[in-house]
Amino acid sequence: MQTSSDEVLISRIANGDRLAMQVLFARHHLRVYRFVLRLVRNEATAEDLISEVFLDVWRQAAKFEGRSAVSTWMLSIARFKALSALRRKPEQELDEETAAAIEDHSDDPEVTLAKKDKGAVLRECLTGLSAEHREIVDLVYYHEKSVEEVARIVGIPEATVKTRMFYARKKLSELLKERGIDRGWP
Repeated sequence: MQTSSDEVLISRIANGDRLAMQVLFARHHLRVYRFVLRLVRNEATAEDLISEVFLDVWRQAAKFEGRSAVSTWMLSIARFKALSALRRKPEQELDEETAAAIEDHSDDPEVTLAKKDKGAVLRECLTGLSAEHREIVDLVYYHEKSVEEVARIVGIPEATVKTRMFYARKKLSELLKERGIDRGWP
């Protein structure tokens, strides 16, 4: 069963096969979790949403039409749930006393550069992108989705995906230059 395609697993799940569900979960839960975490930026919320995503996969497997890859379908479900969760929980403003009491454990830019950890700097710069650009970069580079698949997941035209990708790369390049990192990796 470990070598079965995702489509075969979905059809088995539609027939109530729990083992197929376990295999699909093991294969995709980390990728889906990371995607949701990048959107909601809260580990507890991401964990809750992952449970909901895979519960929906279990319940909706029979309705999977195969018009996209199973992973694309699951990321679409995850994206919808994450955006719904973000709409439900508007961020509350902290009063100054509470904000001052929160300890900041992150490195400052000098420490990051001193460590010469370009990967950490890149991840930090990604947070400087707009949510729309960050989402496109995440799907294309971290989840290796094509422009067509990203368009289907996000629900926008392919041309818009390409445009957002262009401006996201441009902004990311500017942010990296500000941090002293020019093109190229050793």
